[in-house]
Amino acid sequence: MSILLTRDTQIIVQGITGREAINLTRENLAYGTKIVGGVTPGRAGRDIYGVPVYDTVREAVAKNAEKGIRVTGSIVSVPPNFTQDAIFEALDSGIELIVVVTENVPRKQVAQAVEYAEMKGARIIGPNCLGIISPDECKMGGVGGPAANTRQAYKKGTIGVMSRSGGMTTEIASTLTAAGLGQSTCVSIGGDAIVGTTYAELMPFFEADPETEAIAIYSEPGGRMEAELAEWVVAHRSRLPIVAFMAGRFMDEMKGMRFGHAGTIVEGKEDTTAEKIKRMEAAGISVAERIEEIPALIRKRLAERKR
Repeated sequence: MSILLTRDTQIIVQGITGREAINLTRENLAYGTKIVGGVTPGRAGRDIYGVPVYDTVREAVAKNAEKGIRVTGSIVSVPPNFTQDAIFEALDSGIELIVVVTENVPRKQVAQAVEYAEMKGARIIGPNCLGIISPDECKMGGVGGPAANTRQAYKKGTIGVMSRSGGMTTEIASTLTAAGLGQSTCVSIGGDAIVGTTYAELMPFFEADPETEAIAIYSEPGGRMEAELAEWVVAHRSRLPIVAFMAGRFMDEMKGMRFGHAGTIVEGKEDTTAEKIKRMEAAGISVAERIEEIPALIRKRLAERKR
């Protein structure tokens, strides 16, 4: 079973006529994702790989509703200065799941969009992310790359994956797949300081999924996301074994420096990898020294749970 999206999820692509969005549309369609419309103001009447283009999200949703199709998801791939407006337009049209792949969106605008999504009962993944995938069912975004590569790296199974890095989402999934461990849903949450959905906010979805048996996480220095996850795990007595890999341990002596993403600036003790590892281990989260160790640690934790 997957979280957030299934093989029946019907989505649109905002900014569909842009170069990156055209590639995303092709890759998602080839994987089997049901893209039922695209939006670029002033481009209505065109089509991208057979997907009709509309001027507005409202029109795209309404035209599909006339066919009995309910649009619930949107991939947002528009320039940073227009991203907030695109998200608001999707939310006002009843879109429930929004994957924002755009980079360099101003923090204030992201915060406002996330707050509005909460008011609307919707969920944002990203920005600056590669998206979300339920293997062999559906994907939204660039996660996994071309369909053939995606099918090779991701296999349906029972391990959830959460990662601040899009590329490392696929690296972990590929490592699990090679070890014979398939995935339920994999989420690239985004590497910015403010993102729509954090690890802790995804946990209730995985927790409620009876077919998810464990979770693998890729994490980096900076921010409080791991501390929040540790607090959630303890407070809710999570049933799920969690194995994390913490990158950038060398950053502990380099305060104010950035590791990879905008959200990885180490500003204080709580942001350091050493402190994050300490907090996670105290909450019962296993921390792998290397990514290759994740499958064995997951199997160990699953065996311990069955005793």
